[in-house]
Amino acid sequence: MSRVSLEGQVAVVTGAARGVGELLARKLSARGAKIALVGLEPDELKQVAGRLHSDADWWHADVTDHVAMAQVAQEVKDRFGKVDIVIANAGVATGGPFTDSDPVAWRRVIEVNLIGSAVTARAFLPVLAESRGYLLQIASLAAITPAPMMTAYCASKSGVEAYAHSLRAEVGHKGVRVGVGYLSWTDTDMVRGADQDDVMRELRQQLPWPSNKTYPLGPAVDRLVAGIERRSPHVYAQWWLRGMQGIRGYLPAAIGVIGQQRMRRFEGRLDTVSKGLVGAGGAADEAARGH
Repeated sequence: MSRVSLEGQVAVVTGAARGVGELLARKLSARGAKIALVGLEPDELKQVAGRLHSDADWWHADVTDHVAMAQVAQEVKDRFGKVDIVIANAGVATGGPFTDSDPVAWRRVIEVNLIGSAVTARAFLPVLAESRGYLLQIASLAAITPAPMMTAYCASKSGVEAYAHSLRAEVGHKGVRVGVGYLSWTDTDMVRGADQDDVMRELRQQLPWPSNKTYPLGPAVDRLVAGIERRSPHVYAQWWLRGMQGIRGYLPAAIGVIGQQRMRRFEGRLDTVSKGLVGAGGAADEAARGH
C-alpha cells in the first residue's frame, strides 16, 4: 500500500502527555503534520506541544466526556481548518485477580479504553468524513490473547478491536479508513507501573517467548507511523504480532491451562497486588476524578 505524505496533515492524538501518544506526536510532527494533543495532564501537554517541530496545540479533556470531546473536535477544526488523522490512544490499566479487584478501577479501564475510544470517534468522525481521513484505534496483544490478572484490560482491548472493525465497514463508503494498532509489552509508563508489582512482573516474565519481553518504544512507534502513512487496516508495533492472528483461535484454551499452573504458584501472594490504576498515567486519571 502506498504511503500518504503527512506534510500539512492535521493529526489528533489522545493520551498524548506521555508514552506512545507523546512519541507518536513527535514523530508525526517531524514528518510535517500539525498536531492536536488531547489528555488529562495540561502541564505535560503544554510541554509536549512546545517541543514539537510543527504547528501544535493542546486540549485538556477526558475522552469519556461526550460534551467535552465534541467541543474539542470543533475547536481543533476551528484552529487548524480540518482533521485528517485521529489516533485513539488514551488508555489505563489495572491488574490483579478479578474477584478481589476494585470495581471502580475495573470499570474505569473499560470506560477509558473502550467507551473513551468510541466517544473520540463519535466526536471526530464528521470532520474525518470531510477530509476522507483515517482513524487509528490503539488496541493491544491483549485483544488477541487473554491473560490472567488482566481481565479489565483484555476486555477493553478486545472490545475496541471489535468496535473498530465494525466501524470500518460502516464508514468506508464515506472515504474514512479505520485501522487497529496492536502493541505487545512496550517500554511505557503503564508497563513500568505494572512491573512495580512483584507478582505482576513475575507472572509476565513467565509468559511464553516472545510475549514475555518488554520492547523499546521507538521502533514500535515507527511501525505505527508507517501504518498511519499507509492508512493500514492493521498495524503491528512488533513484527511477531501479525503471526498471532493466525493462531488466536487456539490461544484461550492454551492460556487457560498455562494460566492455571502459573496462578497456583502465586496463590499465597495474590492479595498483595495493587488494586488501583497503574503508572503515572493512571495516577493522573485518578487525580482528575478526585480519587
